[in-house]
Amino acid sequence: MRFGSPAYFWLMLCIPVLVGLFILAYQWKQAALARFASLALMKRLTPEKILQQQVLKWVLFLGFVFFAIIALARPRFGLKTEMIERKGVDVIVALDISKSMLAEDIAPSRLERAKFEIAKLIDLLRGDRVGIIVFAGESFVQCPLTLDYGAAKMFLSVVTTDWVQTPGTAITEAINQSVEAFRSQKSKSRVLILLSDGEDQVGDAEAAAQKAAALGIKIYTVGLGSESGAPIPLNKGKGNISYKKDSNGNLVMTRLNSLMLEKIATEGNGKYFHAGTVLDMPAIYHEISKMEKNELGTDRLNIFEEQYQAFCAIALFFLLLEFLVPELVKSKHQWKGRID
Repeated sequence: MRFGSPAYFWLMLCIPVLVGLFILAYQWKQAALARFASLALMKRLTPEKILQQQVLKWVLFLGFVFFAIIALARPRFGLKTEMIERKGVDVIVALDISKSMLAEDIAPSRLERAKFEIAKLIDLLRGDRVGIIVFAGESFVQCPLTLDYGAAKMFLSVVTTDWVQTPGTAITEAINQSVEAFRSQKSKSRVLILLSDGEDQVGDAEAAAQKAAALGIKIYTVGLGSESGAPIPLNKGKGNISYKKDSNGNLVMTRLNSLMLEKIATEGNGKYFHAGTVLDMPAIYHEISKMEKNELGTDRLNIFEEQYQAFCAIALFFLLLEFLVPELVKSKHQWKGRID
């Protein structure tokens, strides 16, 4: 047996509390009666079965509480098989992992912020396939298109700037790599979301975006960083931070090239977003969700049927019995006085 809302089982802690209240109420009643007459006399004046009736009513009430809590927990048993038709959009996320993504003009860094935003986007997906491509001076597929969002987030979490040693930001190659990844799947709606600072761009990214758009691939770009620029931290060992310098010993500043990313998005029939203090990932997903869904096949799904109705009926039965059981028992006592 499985339960849809097992958190309601915490309410079972109320049962021993109710038992304790019953005992306290009984003791308080006995103490109150003792102030008016001796207990021996009260036993002669009251029916012998009154305590049994009260205990029975409380047991029935506790039975009602017990089965009502089980019903709230939504018990499930009895398998039924359903055929589920999967529909969604194919989404590839291309992530820039060049050294400039270590800049900390966006906390905690451009790269970590990008990974955080991608994870948020994955959490929003509903039936859409997602893949991940990482790039710097070259690119490769980190995670192929998949419906396993947990695996995609696991692959994303381990990404670092050390994976690609070739310097530069080869957005062109990342777009071409994404096109190849899409070609392995038969899908109508395809989206490329590219996260980068756009700096040190090599190749003709606008032409690559045009070719991708001609194949029906929409490109959304996300700019990471500030246009005012920030230094690139290279080493944070032992509390000392060193920054990248040029051959003349001057501090290298990395700046967001938003104009380049806007042009790529325009050529790719998409939109440009800037990851400032707040990046509205639901807005990007809203754009994706409006696209025509791809037929991703059918799955056989085993579903446990909800069976809370039976436990609701049992709980109501206990409540009805508790209502019908009288608290007082009528009994006839023959008076035997001094005459006898």
